[in-house]
Amino acid sequence: MEGRIALVTGAAGGIGEAIVRTLAERGARVAAVDRDPARLAEAVARLTTRELRVTAIPADITSSADVNRAVDAVEDTVGPVDYLVNSAGVLRLGETRKLTDRDWTDTFAVNATGVFHVSRAVVDRMVARGGGAVVTVASNAAGTARTEMAAYAASKAAAAMFTKCLGLEVAPYGIRCNVVAPGSTDTPMLRGMHEGDTAVRTSVTGTPSAYKVGIPLGKVARPEDIAEAVAFLLSDEAGHIALHSLTVDGGATLGVQ
Repeated sequence: MEGRIALVTGAAGGIGEAIVRTLAERGARVAAVDRDPARLAEAVARLTTRELRVTAIPADITSSADVNRAVDAVEDTVGPVDYLVNSAGVLRLGETRKLTDRDWTDTFAVNATGVFHVSRAVVDRMVARGGGAVVTVASNAAGTARTEMAAYAASKAAAAMFTKCLGLEVAPYGIRCNVVAPGSTDTPMLRGMHEGDTAVRTSVTGTPSAYKVGIPLGKVARPEDIAEAVAFLLSDEAGHIALHSLTVDGGATLGVQ
């Protein structure tokens, strides 16, 4: 990936930071985008001390104006974007009947509308240049029902199908759009879903009362596992893969995604 330019959203931690690190380690120059300037600065500092080429670009992807400003800044200061990774995401848990309007709108604003804003801005420029690759980080919940995750699952399903529809339209311009669908991954988001330190154990063993099977491989993913899948789909080695959804969940959805 030497000489390529990547833009990664949700870059201040978890899966997003792992993706930034993985792409930068492979030689890409990475524009790291997140709406939390302080956390983003900390994450970028961790990477640049290792002499990785990463630039912090604070932006709120729920605002199309802020996204356009940020993408202009990336193209002007880092370079023309070759790779886009939509990794930003939020999770609001709750029984569907008890979700608030704010829970729903905030979830879709980031997980679906944010993907639209960023993809539109970046891919329009890719079309003019005649090439590029996009990966949206969705979730295995986009295709498998989960209790207390209706807003999250619905928003990720929307993001996944948006990405594939976009990919169908821009494939003639040499732009490949794909989806990575993680399952339970050892991030602050996962640990926030469970009491105490039970997140990993509960994810691996499953929760029959919630109709959730465990993970056949017997472990949750590391953020790096997701980052490697993203890097592959962006790479030239995946040059004939488009409109594809790659599930990375240790078999948790039993191969039916």
